[in-house]
Amino acid sequence: MTQSSSHYQVLKVAVNATEKEIKVAYRRAARSAHPDHGGDPAAFRRVTAAYETLIDPQRRKAYDRSYAAGSGAAVPEEPHFDAPAAGSRASATVHRPGKQRNTAGDPPSYLPPYDALAPGTVPLIPLSVAARQVHGEPRKRGIFGAEARIQRELRTVQLITRQVLPAIPAARLINGLQSPADNSHIDHALLSGYRLALIGSMLLPKGAYAWDGQTLNHGGRSIPPPRLAGVVRAMQDIFPELNVTGWTVVLSPGGNLHEPVIDQHRRAAGALETVHVVNAAGMVRGVKEFLSSGPAPNTVNVPVLARLLRGMH
Repeated sequence: MTQSSSHYQVLKVAVNATEKEIKVAYRRAARSAHPDHGGDPAAFRRVTAAYETLIDPQRRKAYDRSYAAGSGAAVPEEPHFDAPAAGSRASATVHRPGKQRNTAGDPPSYLPPYDALAPGTVPLIPLSVAARQVHGEPRKRGIFGAEARIQRELRTVQLITRQVLPAIPAARLINGLQSPADNSHIDHALLSGYRLALIGSMLLPKGAYAWDGQTLNHGGRSIPPPRLAGVVRAMQDIFPELNVTGWTVVLSPGGNLHEPVIDQHRRAAGALETVHVVNAAGMVRGVKEFLSSGPAPNTVNVPVLARLLRGMH
C-alpha cells in the first residue's frame, strides 16, 4: 500500500464495488492497519480516508471523476501513446506490417493478466466485466429530441456490434460515457489495445455531402457536425498512452450503409485529422482498420477500461 494508491486499491475493492462491499472491506482493512493491533498509523489514516470518501455517494462521485481523469488512481502509464509497455505480454503481439501477422482476430488477452495477480489482490474490475464486449446503453439526456437521439445511437450500437466487434474480439464498446474532461457526453467509446475511437452520430437525408475537415457541406449549406474534436484532444491528454481518434458516422434514414455519399475534399487550412466524418460503411471500414492496425489489438487494456467505465453516466 503506497501513498499513491487509489482509495479502491487501499480498501482492495473493485471500482464498481457496492456500499456493502466497501463496508466489509473497510472493517477488514481497519482491523489490519489499526495501531492498537500493531498496524501502521499512516496506513490506518489512508484506510479511514478511503472509506470516508467511498461510502459517501457525493464524495465518491466527485472522486470517481478525478479517478476517471487519471488524478485519483495509481495506474501504470506508458511512455507514449500507441506503444505497449516494455516487457509486457502485449509487446509480443505488436503488429508490424510485413514482419508479423495481425493479431486483431485472436482471442483477447488481458493486461495485466488476471491469472498473474498476487494473492489477495482485488482487480480493478472483475474478469466477468472485462470480458464483456458491450457496456452500457444510450441514455436519455434532456427533454426535447431525446427519442430521436436514442434511436440514432441505438443504430450506431447495432452497427458496431454486428460489423466491428466480431472482427476484433478484444474490442470493448462503452456507451453513454461522460467525458472525464468536462460535462460533455461521448456517445460511444471503442477501446482495443492502445487505441481508442470516440464515435458520435448524425442522421441526414441521402444525397451528396462534402467534408473538408471543418465543415460538412450540402447544396451550398453548411451543416455543423457534433463537437467531437475538443473531446478527442481532452481524452488524448488524459490517456497519453493511447492513440485517440474521433469518428462521426452519418446515418441514412433508409438504413443504407453507403448513404449518404460523403466526399472527402481537400482539408481546409488549419484543419486537424482528429475527427473523421463518414457514412456507416466508411465508419466500419475506418474504425476496423484503425483498431486492428494498432499495437497488441488483441489486448484488453484493463486499467483504461476501468477508468472509462467509472465515467459512464
